[in-house]
This record gives sequence, structure tokens and C-alpha cells, in this order.
Amino acid sequence: MELSTIKTKIHNIQGNKVILDFDLAELYEVETRVLKQAVRRNLKRFPDDFMFQLSKEVWKEVITNCDKLPENIKFSPTTPFAFTEQGVAMLSSVLNSDKAIDVNISIMRAFVALREHLTDYGNLKVRIAQLEKEMDLKFKDIHEALNYLLQKDKVQTGQQNRSRIGYKTGREK
Repeated sequence: MELSTIKTKIHNIQGNKVILDFDLAELYEVETRVLKQAVRRNLKRFPDDFMFQLSKEVWKEVITNCDKLPENIKFSPTTPFAFTEQGVAMLSSVLNSDKAIDVNISIMRAFVALREHLTDYGNLKVRIAQLEKEMDLKFKDIHEALNYLLQKDKVQTGQQNRSRIGYKTGREK
């Protein structure tokens, strides 16, 4: 199973990285209703932090924001289940087949890769902030130097154009 394919099926919903039931059914090569039946028969294995059903409002928001959803899913009368990483791991005990085990291994690798990517992104964000701070200081110095030079030119230009005051000696023309 391609990690890139699985990564496209991971959504951020209500602050959780989840995979929706119809995507999991496709990966496991079972019907969505079969997957949901297996989950409903084993609800004790799926607490709220493992799996939750989307409300109609949240589902409408997901439909609006996600372009890659299959058309037939968008108009389903029931809202999908959303499985967190732990919920996907628990599915391997509910769907006990070789295909389920292989897919679960791939999905776990995708979640790990995504977590590593987010960690790298966080490090990159910190480094960019440091560079911005350094550049702000350097540009501030350059800006002050340019302002000084511009003010110096204005002062000198003003002195050349004004008439002298004081006693005149014969040396000046």
C-alpha cells in the first residue's frame, strides 16, 4: 500500500487526524456497511478518542472543504465514522484478515510519517522565526545608517546655500 495514497485520506477534523470509514473500507476492500457493522458489534473497543461519528454540521463542512470525496458519499443519509490512529489500530482486531493487517501496518506508517513531517515543520518554523529576528536587526542597522546619511546630506546642502553671517574680511568673494 502506497504511503502517499494513505496520506491523502488522513483529514484534520475537530483537531484530530482521522481517516473516514468509507476510505478505510476502500483500503480494506470491504463495503462501508460491513465495516460499520463490525464496529457497532464491538463498540466497547472504540471509545470517543478512537472513533466518533461526525455530526451533520461537521460533515457538511468536510464536504465543503474537501474536493476529493466520492460523489455518492456526499449524499449519504448517514454521517461517517472518523477513526483516529488508535481507532485504526483497533480495527485490525475487529476486521481479522490478512488484508486488514497489511493495510493497518501501512496506515500506522503513514501516521508516523505525518507526525515526523509535522515535527520537521515545527523545527523549520522555529528556524525561520530566528532568521527573521536576525534580519530585522540587520535591516534596522542598515535603515538607521541610510537615514543618517540622508540627514547628513540635507544638513550639508542647507549649509552651502545659506548666506554667511558675521564680519566680512576682505578674503571672501
